[in-house]
Amino acid sequence: MGKTLFEKIWEKHIIKSIEGGPSVLYVDKHFIHEVTSPQAFKGLEQRGLKVFRPQQVVATVDHNVPTINQHLPIKEELSRIQVQTLKENCEKFGIELYGLGHPYQGIVHIIGPELGVTQPGMTIVCGDSHTSTHGAFATIAFGIGTSEVEMVLATQCLMQSKPKLMRINVEGTLNRGVVSKDIILYIISKISASGATGYAVEYAGSAIKNLSMEARMTVCNMSIEMGARCGIIAPDETTFSYIKGRKFAPTNEDWNKALEYWETLFSDDDAKFDAELNIKAEEIEPMITYGTNPGMGIGISGYVPSLNDVDTKDKPSYEKSLHYMGIEPGASMKGKKVDYVFIGSCTNARIEDLRMVASFIKGKHKANDVEVWVVPGSKQVEKQAIEEGINKIFEDAGFLLRQPGCSACLGMNEDKIPAGKYCISTSNRNFEGRQGLNARTFLASPLTAAAAAITGEVSDVREMMNEN
Repeated sequence: MGKTLFEKIWEKHIIKSIEGGPSVLYVDKHFIHEVTSPQAFKGLEQRGLKVFRPQQVVATVDHNVPTINQHLPIKEELSRIQVQTLKENCEKFGIELYGLGHPYQGIVHIIGPELGVTQPGMTIVCGDSHTSTHGAFATIAFGIGTSEVEMVLATQCLMQSKPKLMRINVEGTLNRGVVSKDIILYIISKISASGATGYAVEYAGSAIKNLSMEARMTVCNMSIEMGARCGIIAPDETTFSYIKGRKFAPTNEDWNKALEYWETLFSDDDAKFDAELNIKAEEIEPMITYGTNPGMGIGISGYVPSLNDVDTKDKPSYEKSLHYMGIEPGASMKGKKVDYVFIGSCTNARIEDLRMVASFIKGKHKANDVEVWVVPGSKQVEKQAIEEGINKIFEDAGFLLRQPGCSACLGMNEDKIPAGKYCISTSNRNFEGRQGLNARTFLASPLTAAAAAITGEVSDVREMMNEN
């Protein structure tokens, strides 16, 4: 029987298997940042251990950093301590750090691919839920807890049980105004925020193959938002072209050898999946969430489900969610007032995302009562945006281009949404208080977020495209 893409990579990395139990898995690359690493390093110190293979660890700061005036001391004490602690730990244990001011600094899941660190066939871990982003390059990539961060630092290995396998096929051609963020929000709305729990998900089909690498990263990024252990996409010429020539990509004969292996990474025709889902790309429209988990989403022309459409057992939590959001059952999301627009995060802060927004808003201006933050995912993205004049387009439209970091994706730095305010966000989570105490979040694509910035309310980007 044939093997899936996941199985081919998994089996190549098993050091030892326990019958009926987990496997000891070798980890190729370990990404770390300032939030989930301090206790792990402290554990090593207490046990008198070194980092086993520091050259396979990539460190950066992203969650706690400010996104304006990064040359100044960090104002928030906890953030300042965490960033400083990572710097001290990296110096102590011999790990190179892409800290504030470094040309490679940025969100951990953005710098890995753009530097060519992320390569097909790898196993990649990080103390961060959205490590699944790297699966767009045919890697087994997943988030781990602090105790596991310590384990990988000490051994370059990890105890893991093999997940079940799911394939989601998206076939057909996306309609105008529909992008990769809409694909993944649509999938999650169909299977729920727990619909892929216990699975590794392979995304396949013509609509996936036609996506750019940056768009594929957006899809894999949100795999965790439907409960999946990771997401993965088979590599192809799009993948290889993206990697070639990047800072840490193989070169010369090493490139040829790597490519020979990478071309074997696909699911065999007779490979077996535990579950399979088929989706028609033409049925997807621009998506918007209305509740407090990413599964609570609808197409922009749709309506929030009525109480009659919700299972009896789910009604209390459903009503609680809508009450928090100030949304009525059965309502349309179109026309809903927004106060803030956040374009950024490891989901949508790559140069392609910024180009998409700039192209749409050129010659327009934001609504007067909306504050717009555009936060590039890395120093390299920021530099490229400036070189291409994208920053000028933003400036003319009243958008603020900030400096790299996780920013308003989560209330862990200075970029918080005020209580009660509505933010349409290109990030990945809309939990209660995620963007700040009592902040209210609508998740959407960069295009839909840009449309809201211009109109001041949730809008159908397709209608604005038709006007143009």
